[in-house]
Amino acid sequence: MLRSLYTAATGMDAQQLKMDTIAHNLANANTTGFKKVSAQFEDLLSETLRVASPTDARGGTSSPSPLQVGLGVRAGSTSRSLSQGDLVQTGNPLDVAIQGNGFFRVQQAGGEPAYTRAGNFRVDASGKLVTPNGQQIEPGITVPPETTAVTIKADGTVLATLPNQTAPSEVGQLELYSFPNPGGLEALGGNLLKSTAASGEATGARPGEQGLGTLSQGYLESANVKAVEEMIDMISTQRAYELNSKVIQTADQMLQRLSQVR
Repeated sequence: MLRSLYTAATGMDAQQLKMDTIAHNLANANTTGFKKVSAQFEDLLSETLRVASPTDARGGTSSPSPLQVGLGVRAGSTSRSLSQGDLVQTGNPLDVAIQGNGFFRVQQAGGEPAYTRAGNFRVDASGKLVTPNGQQIEPGITVPPETTAVTIKADGTVLATLPNQTAPSEVGQLELYSFPNPGGLEALGGNLLKSTAASGEATGARPGEQGLGTLSQGYLESANVKAVEEMIDMISTQRAYELNSKVIQTADQMLQRLSQVR
């Protein structure tokens, strides 16, 4: 009977973790470039009460199937869905959305690189292209202070229109980066991800090359969170949690009945 108590407790703990991921997804439903996260589970090692055995030559009994009792569930990992989010038109020339695969690379305050799908860029006091939190885009791009218009092409070429010039001048090139296993990236917060041993090393290229996506100026990629799907997952998670708690209540009642046996 104690097995069922422990097993149901692991189920409740697993459903709590799943609810945490659902809450995180819904909280970021309007976060630019956010990718939904889902919890993955695996069953715990089963306790073998009797192993399977073939019939022996002397005609003894056989056990073609083992007798095993599962001991519950545990969290195996979390996976990030990298499916494309909807593009939202903003009209801001410094907003850039990635259509397809790839990440922008930025430089953190300590000099370490990080990666993001959020293309809501800004220009700082020195004219450098940065994120809303001030991280510089890599490769670095500086927009001249007298620029009257900025154009970002689908291949990442950044052009600046200057006064008294008939044609815009190229001031930089945006690059995108890919990973052998993008699911292995580690979230840092602030729309940033960092590479890990599991993700592999980043490979950079111009947008549209080496299987990378292209850029759309004046658009932002919205989160790929579907509120209806999350609500359905929330209801099923709540029901599973309630059923596991019911198992604990039932097992407790059975133990009480057993203790009353004289």
